[in-house]
Amino acid sequence: MKTNLHLGFTGDCDAAFTFYETVFGVNRLMTMKYGDAPAGAPRPAGSEKLVMHTALPLGGITLMGADAPPGRGKPFGGFNISVDDPDEDEVKRLFAALSQGGSVMMPLAPTFWSPLFGMCTDKFGVNWMVSVPGPQV
Repeated sequence: MKTNLHLGFTGDCDAAFTFYETVFGVNRLMTMKYGDAPAGAPRPAGSEKLVMHTALPLGGITLMGADAPPGRGKPFGGFNISVDDPDEDEVKRLFAALSQGGSVMMPLAPTFWSPLFGMCTDKFGVNWMVSVPGPQV
């Protein structure tokens, strides 16, 4: 079994995944917009340029996303995407990139579970936890 993560956006999915491509240095596997759907497929009015599905390899998962049809999206909440790397410089780079234009909930600092851990929300409203792995508990 493989578990992936799917993010639902309210119109800025393409911009978010372009940002994630830059931050993580990977390319999307694919992107399909509502306007690319075959003739006769249900398509909400005004959604032609919105992302119906996109996918990006991220560590051991595929980060997927889509835009909700107009009027059906909800703000993010209740979860964080956790990314760790043994290289402190890479963790600092990731945290700085993800938090740019967003907000820092917990600055990068040593904790009792990690040599370096921080929490931020990116400019698209997605919450991230970025860390250097600590001892396995």
